[in-house]
Amino acid sequence: MSDVAGRPRVGHIQFLNCLPIYWGLMRSGALLDVDLRKDTPDKLSHDLVAGHLDIGPITLVEYLRHADELLLLPNLAVGSDGPVLSVNLISTRPLTELDGRPVALGSTSRTGVLLAQMLLAERYQAEPEYFRCPPELTQMLMEADAGVLIGDPALRAMYEAPRLGLTVTDLGQAWKDWTGLPMVFAVWAARKDFAAANPGAVKDVHEAFQRSRDLCLGELDEAAAAAARWEPFDADTLANYFRALDFSLGDRQVAGLREFARRAALRGEVPALPAGGPVFAEV
Repeated sequence: MSDVAGRPRVGHIQFLNCLPIYWGLMRSGALLDVDLRKDTPDKLSHDLVAGHLDIGPITLVEYLRHADELLLLPNLAVGSDGPVLSVNLISTRPLTELDGRPVALGSTSRTGVLLAQMLLAERYQAEPEYFRCPPELTQMLMEADAGVLIGDPALRAMYEAPRLGLTVTDLGQAWKDWTGLPMVFAVWAARKDFAAANPGAVKDVHEAFQRSRDLCLGELDEAAAAAARWEPFDADTLANYFRALDFSLGDRQVAGLREFARRAALRGEVPALPAGGPVFAEV
């Protein structure tokens, strides 16, 4: 095992979209069995690839770039089969008019950013001038005609933007309209070297995550009410958000993952997946 107490080092995304995965861990005591490391998606993805974590969430793009070092945990992901509500392209003008125009990329998600870039290039024939920017809507639109936001800032902006006369394109819905498939934004993976040495630990963490998710999905209103005590959203907003998210990774989600991987590989952003598709941990 990985730390001095013999507990696997496990990543936890500090966004609301991952609360359902961890809801039951707090209640079941399973947190006592892992060394939980909380951070942003970018940082956790980096740490898993670098070997600073043993198991954790990783953005889909970073998983695809390092699939040869990682094993996917079955039936665990963050995605949507339609609107995701928290991965948005917010624009001051129609998307067809963004060619050559400045577009700000919130600095916290490579997958959401690449999805927006693919959508604009392939569906709207727009190649904007992209630049990185902190994920703050007002600052982004002072310098750009559109911005990509994910996570909690995107969820806030979804409700604020229409009042400001801005157009919100939900990138989960846009992907579904484009391909007919669910969109997977993040997956859970274990390092191959850790899984080979500690198959029981991977199985235990995977089972704990699935129990936690299933418990929360059965108590979404209660989980939303609890989260609303410390988040700037009311309980109804959070319950609707949690219900929009898809935390599974079944055949349709894997088909969506493979289609995203195919398109990203054509752009030279990721290596092509093997013909057999992603490799799963044996749990």
